[in-house]
Amino acid sequence: STMRKRKTTDSPHSSTDPSEGKEKLRLKQEVGLISGVSLIAGTMIGSGIFMSPEWVLHHIGSPASSLLIWAACGLLAMFGALSYAELGTIIKESGGEYIYILRIFGSFPAFLFAYTSVILVRPAGLAAVCLSFAEYAVAPFYPGCSSPQVVIKCTAAACILLLTIINCLNVRLATSIMNIFTAAKLLALLVIVVGGLLLLAKGQTQSFQNAFQNTTAGIGAVGVAFYQGLWSYDGWNNLNYVTEELKKPEVTLPRAVMIAIPLVTCLYLLVNVSYLAAMTPSELLSSGAVAVTWGDKVLGSWAWLISLSVALSTFGSSNGTFFSGGRVCYIAAREGHMPDILSMAHVRCLTPSPALLFTSAVSLIMIISGNFTSIVNFFSFIAWFFYGMTISGLLYLKIKKPELPRSYKVPIIIPIIVLMAAVYLVLAPIIDQPQIEILYIVLFIFSGIILYFPLVRFKCHPRFLQRVTLHLQLFLEVAPTTKDAN
Repeated sequence: STMRKRKTTDSPHSSTDPSEGKEKLRLKQEVGLISGVSLIAGTMIGSGIFMSPEWVLHHIGSPASSLLIWAACGLLAMFGALSYAELGTIIKESGGEYIYILRIFGSFPAFLFAYTSVILVRPAGLAAVCLSFAEYAVAPFYPGCSSPQVVIKCTAAACILLLTIINCLNVRLATSIMNIFTAAKLLALLVIVVGGLLLLAKGQTQSFQNAFQNTTAGIGAVGVAFYQGLWSYDGWNNLNYVTEELKKPEVTLPRAVMIAIPLVTCLYLLVNVSYLAAMTPSELLSSGAVAVTWGDKVLGSWAWLISLSVALSTFGSSNGTFFSGGRVCYIAAREGHMPDILSMAHVRCLTPSPALLFTSAVSLIMIISGNFTSIVNFFSFIAWFFYGMTISGLLYLKIKKPELPRSYKVPIIIPIIVLMAAVYLVLAPIIDQPQIEILYIVLFIFSGIILYFPLVRFKCHPRFLQRVTLHLQLFLEVAPTTKDAN
């Protein structure tokens, strides 16, 4: 059948059971503490810190308030990651929110999450990162003016197509690109931090005089400013997607979180201070690409280095987003919540090419129809809706199932704070400035009901879906990730 429930899974992520007729392969537990820290920090430091400062300042109004938003976003990401760390030591399975919602709340809400994540959230994240890559890649060709939107969107689309080819052809090439570009993004941020500290030492502190002037205090404005800031911290939960591959997950998961997130938060605050040292708030707001404007002012003829570094950084981040994007899709297909074709791998390249091609196609549609700030706002709305659901599941386990074995416990006040923040981030923009697009998103989430009951609950699979799956298998040269024990 095209979609089937598989409690025991024949996949590279499942364990080996010699009593059955098939050999079930399992990924090795090779991710240690240093790799875990790199995975979190490398995913978090993407396009956001180069794009979002302008929008945080735009919505909150003053430099000091924007720095407070950045610090609060870091604290919220830390609290969320610590809460997820406890969940990861109770439910030691890969899959992040999907697997936690499935195990705690059951099949229906887990399906809604997978449906929304695979069709909206993951492709939206990829589209936003690729748009920011395109913004910086084309900025040097249009000095002193804004880049044409058609050029930005075509460049972003080309980026997605290139990533699709790389990730479908070779896993090792994709991971090598990720490592190289992580070094580029750290170098770019360090250059900006050092440059800003030198400017402050020379007395360029005009942006910090009357720093709270023009602060916007509306609940909706603060919520949208948080959306833009939290976009830069997205990835704080990435280690929970590879729990099965961690060495000693009960130790590695919380420790990696406690190292990586404070490190990234400090770096982000220093970069924002550097931006404000080099530019007045009005200059920062009028900049289409904040880091490029900073480079023009501080580095002069060497400003192209910043454009190059940021373009490389955002390309590397988009590669990481694309690389991990198929994981929820794969695991949902493994559990019978997605078509089987999405859990298959290329017979020679051994890459999850159907899931990658699907993500690529949806991301291209989002690039054509949207822009960076609107995509981020809607991405954040959906993400925090499901973060809130996941955290409420942790609170349920802490209150109702205290006897479950867990090697790490987070104080109950921390998930309560995260849940309150999630409720605020979901409701505040709706209450303050309701937008019809939010209604469309809510309707989309619950449209999954139409698919869930016939296809998953009652397993009514039209015969033509089986034929489509077979033809796609032949065309894409993919097969289920199983092999005979013989």
